[in-house]
Amino acid sequence: MNAGKLANYTNVKARELWKTLYLCAKESSNRRFHALYDKMYRPDILAEAWKRVKANKGSSGIDNETIEYIVYEYGERNFLNDLYLELKEKSFRPSPVRRVYIPKGNGKTRPLGIPTVKDRVAQMAMKMVIEPIFEADFQDCSYGFRPKRNAHQAIAKIRKGSKKSYWVVDVDIKGYFDNINQEKLMKLVERRISDKRVLKLIRKWLQVGVMEGGQFHDTKVGTPQGGVISPLLANIYLNYMDTIWMKQFTHLGELIRYADDFVVMCRTKGQALESTKVLQGIMYKLDLTINNEKSRLVNIWDDSEGFDFLGLHHRKFPIRNKGGYTFYTMSHVPTQKAMKSMRKRIKDYISPKGKLCMDIDDLIKGLNRILQGFKNYYLLSPIGKRWLVKIDWYVLLRLTIFWNRKRNKRHKHARKKDVMKITQGKLMKIAE
Repeated sequence: MNAGKLANYTNVKARELWKTLYLCAKESSNRRFHALYDKMYRPDILAEAWKRVKANKGSSGIDNETIEYIVYEYGERNFLNDLYLELKEKSFRPSPVRRVYIPKGNGKTRPLGIPTVKDRVAQMAMKMVIEPIFEADFQDCSYGFRPKRNAHQAIAKIRKGSKKSYWVVDVDIKGYFDNINQEKLMKLVERRISDKRVLKLIRKWLQVGVMEGGQFHDTKVGTPQGGVISPLLANIYLNYMDTIWMKQFTHLGELIRYADDFVVMCRTKGQALESTKVLQGIMYKLDLTINNEKSRLVNIWDDSEGFDFLGLHHRKFPIRNKGGYTFYTMSHVPTQKAMKSMRKRIKDYISPKGKLCMDIDDLIKGLNRILQGFKNYYLLSPIGKRWLVKIDWYVLLRLTIFWNRKRNKRHKHARKKDVMKITQGKLMKIAE
């Protein structure tokens, strides 16, 4: 059997397992699964887990073992065989995660925990086995980090809900990933899983600790951002809120959640205020705190107010029909933070001195891939073009600076028309 057929066979076998576990969990909401650990180290599951981790790339953990090292020196087969034996013989020991800080748009930083490649593959294998079980329980109001669900679906739900809703409860949880109560999380996991080997390994990943500047720190609270399994565990934790809301409080408004960001769309201000009290009560039970500085009550009756969610600003903009009547419809435009982030990414791509040796046509090819991603995500409504036109002009500005630097011209903003002619038909326009 050649490699192509083997890969296809592996995927088919893995899909059969996912489907079986999902259907069994869907059939009985009280069923607990006890024989899962041996499925985690099945060769086909480990092969698929490695394939996904390899595609996601990422840097090394505390052992400095990179994906490139495994591919070109250690050997993929040797790596998977060794991991298989460690898991099967129960000698696998998670390593502390490497703590790094990534910049946020507001000048602050966000902590990120990078597990070793071995841990990432093991976590991916675990995720592939237990995810279909919890997917059977997850509510329709949740869209983040779930199979066949994405941010655009959540945004479409906002657009549909805005036709009957005039108030929005925009909620931000203070330090969500860092404040998850691990004991309560494990109790929620144990509602569906009774396999002690699986539970023990998940607990080890939660409590494995972090290495920062050569110092070891315990992690008795929270889940490390950056771990492969962390988004699933975070969804399991907040599914408690989703379930309570869907069973008892849908009369107050429609909950729309993406990971730890969520909004509630209400018809009246009274319902919005009551929703706030309910959410505070649920957060108290989960040992979480609502960030009052970032959470707000928004009136979306007209274009006087809007709210930011998933990198977009949502507001009802006025539209005048042929009869001269003005009505308001929900539209989605990039937030100021998103605009700043787009400009930074464009500048970071074009500006390095090493790029000066590139031909402008080759530079544009790479730039177009970035612009296509922006267009796919941010161009959701005709009104959004007004904002994205500014990005198109910024791209032209940066290319003009590149062109003049490449030719040692004194005036870096000169010859913009020349650059427009050179890039015409080659450079993608986001707003078109």
